[in-house]
Amino acid sequence: MSFSKILSVWYVIPILILILFLAPILVILSSVFSGYSENWQHIYNYVLADYVINSIILVAGVSFLVMTIGTITAWIVTNYSFFGKKFFEWGLILPLAIPPYILAYTFTGLFDSYGTVNEIARNLFNLQANVTVFPNIRNIYGAIIVFSFTLYPYVYLICRTAFLNQSRSMFDVGRTLGLSNTSIFFRLALPLVRPALIAGTMIVAMETLSDFGAVDHFAVSTFTTGIFRTWYGMYDLTTAMQLASMLLIFITFCLIIERISRKNANYSTIASSFKPTPVKSLPPISSMACFFVCFLPLFIGFILPILEILNWTLSWNSGFLDKQFFSISINTILLSILSAVLCTFIAMIINFSIRYKNSFTLKFINPFLNIGYAVPGLILAVGIVQLFVFLDNNALNSFEEYFLTGSFVGLIFAYIIKSYALANSTYEAGYQKISTVLDDSARILKSKGFNLLFRVHFPILKTSFYTSILLVMSEVVKELPATLILRPFNFETLAVSTYIYASEERMIEAAAPAMAIVLIGLIPIFFLSKMIRAARLGDKQ
Repeated sequence: MSFSKILSVWYVIPILILILFLAPILVILSSVFSGYSENWQHIYNYVLADYVINSIILVAGVSFLVMTIGTITAWIVTNYSFFGKKFFEWGLILPLAIPPYILAYTFTGLFDSYGTVNEIARNLFNLQANVTVFPNIRNIYGAIIVFSFTLYPYVYLICRTAFLNQSRSMFDVGRTLGLSNTSIFFRLALPLVRPALIAGTMIVAMETLSDFGAVDHFAVSTFTTGIFRTWYGMYDLTTAMQLASMLLIFITFCLIIERISRKNANYSTIASSFKPTPVKSLPPISSMACFFVCFLPLFIGFILPILEILNWTLSWNSGFLDKQFFSISINTILLSILSAVLCTFIAMIINFSIRYKNSFTLKFINPFLNIGYAVPGLILAVGIVQLFVFLDNNALNSFEEYFLTGSFVGLIFAYIIKSYALANSTYEAGYQKISTVLDDSARILKSKGFNLLFRVHFPILKTSFYTSILLVMSEVVKELPATLILRPFNFETLAVSTYIYASEERMIEAAAPAMAIVLIGLIPIFFLSKMIRAARLGDKQ
C-alpha cells in the first residue's frame, strides 16, 4: 500500500474513529497496572466475593431461563398452527421495548408488601393488612425473573430464524428412525440450533452483566453497583476503573467461550435439499396449551408492567404531562437525535470507505468498531471520564475550567460507541443490496469520493439512513448507567428521571417518563415485526 493511499481520507477517518472508540476501553484496562488503594483492599476483603458470586448466579439463572423460554416459544411458533400464532410471531418480541430497570420498578409496585397484586389478594380473600400473598421480589431471584422476561426475545428471535431454516428432510429421517416429536426436538432440532442458542444467550449475558438500574433497585451487589458505589460513595475513580477492568475481562472471557464453542462445528443445511418444515395443526387442547405457553412470557414481560405503568400514569397525582416532563422529554429527544445522526453518519462513512477502497485493512477494522455494544455503559462512562480528565489536565490545560469533563461531549461520545453496532448492521444490510456495477458506472462518469457517496449511494440508502437513526434513538433513550455518570449537572433524561423517582420510591411520578421510554422502545419492534415474515428460508415474498 502506497503512502498516498494511507493518507487518503477514506483510510484516515476509519482509523481515527477506531482509536477514539478503543481509547476509553484501553484506559480502563490500563488501570490494572496502577497501584491498589486501601479502598481496593477493603473491597477485596469484604465485598468482591459477593460481586463475583452474585454476577455468576445472575448470569447462570438468566441464561437458563432465557434459553428455556426462547427455544420453546420459537419451536412452538415455528412448527405448530394454533390460536394466536400470527400475533405471537411478532408479539413475543414486545418485551424488548421495556428496559430491565423499568420492569424492576413495575414489579416492585406490583409485588411489594403493599403492592397492587398483594392489595388485590388481601381484598379478594379478606386478609389482614400485614399478610402478603407473594414473597419479596427485591432480591437476586427477582432480578433473575426481571432479566429473563425482558431479554428472552433475543434468544427467541435468533432461534426462530434457525428453526425456520431447518429442512423438512431432517424431520422425515427422524420419523423414519421411529423418533417421537419430543425426541426430534431434543436430539435433532435443538442440537442444530446450538450456535444460534449460544449467540442469543451471550447477548443476554452481556446485557445482564452491564445492567445497573435493575440490580441497584433490587439491592443486588454486582460489579456494576460496585463500580458506581466506589466512585460516588468512596470518590475513588481508580478503584472503580479496576473493578470495571475485571468486569470487562469477564465479558471478554464470555465472548471467547462463545467463539470456542462454535469452532469447527458445521450446522448448515444443503440449500438444494432444503424443504420448508410443514406447520402442524393441533387439536383444541394442545392449541390452547401452546397459546398459554406463548402468552405467559408476553404477559409477564410486557402486558403486566404496561398495565401497572398505565395505572400509575392515570393516577390523580401522577404529574403526567407537566412542564418538567416536557422539559425532560425535549432533553432526551434532542440528545438522542443528535447522537443518532452522528452515529449514523459515522457508520455511513465507514461502510462507504470499505466499499470504495475494498481494503482488507478497513474490513478488518470494522468489526472492532462494534465492540462498544458488548461493553457496559457504566464501563464506557468510567473510561471516558478518566480520558477526559487526562485531556483536560494536559492537552487542554490552557482552559480555565474543565472543557470536556462534565460536558455533553462525553455523553454523546458514549452513546455513539454503544450504538454504532446498530447503525453499522443497518448500513451493511443496505450495501449488500447495491450492485458493484453501479459503482463502476459512476466511476466512468467521473463520480468519485464524496460525490459518489452523496449523489449516488445516499439516495439509494435513504431507508437505511432513517432506520439507523430510529434504532439508535431508541437505544439512546433507554441507556441509564452511562447517562447517570456523564450527564452535565442538573441535566436529566427520561431514563435518569425514572431512576431518580424509583430510587426515592416515588413510583407514580416515575410513570410518565417510564411510559415515554416504552413507547420509544417500540420503534425497533415495529421494524422487527415487518421483518418476521421474511424469516423463513424459501418462502415466497
